[in-house]
Amino acid sequence: MANTFARLLRRNTTDAERVLWARLRELKRSGLHFRRQVPFGKYVADFCCHSAKLIVELDGDHHGADANVAHDAERTAYLNSRGYRVLRFANGEVMRDPDRVVDAIVQAATSPHPKNALHFSTSPPGGG
Repeated sequence: MANTFARLLRRNTTDAERVLWARLRELKRSGLHFRRQVPFGKYVADFCCHSAKLIVELDGDHHGADANVAHDAERTAYLNSRGYRVLRFANGEVMRDPDRVVDAIVQAATSPHPKNALHFSTSPPGGG
């Protein structure tokens, strides 16, 4: 089910996902290999670098709804329990300042992985 949904998401990307994906693919030259729409159990992560145990999530306006905030927290807890750190960015952040977003991703991916996975977020509650 998650694999089918991931394929559908890969075919129907948002503008912010396209912008960030183009930048993340460039990081492969520096040794950071990201994949997009990666299934994890019943969830699909927007972007994942397995070697850095890092997941990057982009949040649209719909993430501000109470039910979605709870779902995002559940999903982050699941991903953290698998040893992955999660970075969240609002779609608007990616569109306004993709360099800053990529810099934050590179910093997280190249910093030592904490013993216990942490949740990072630059996106305000509700996806901003």
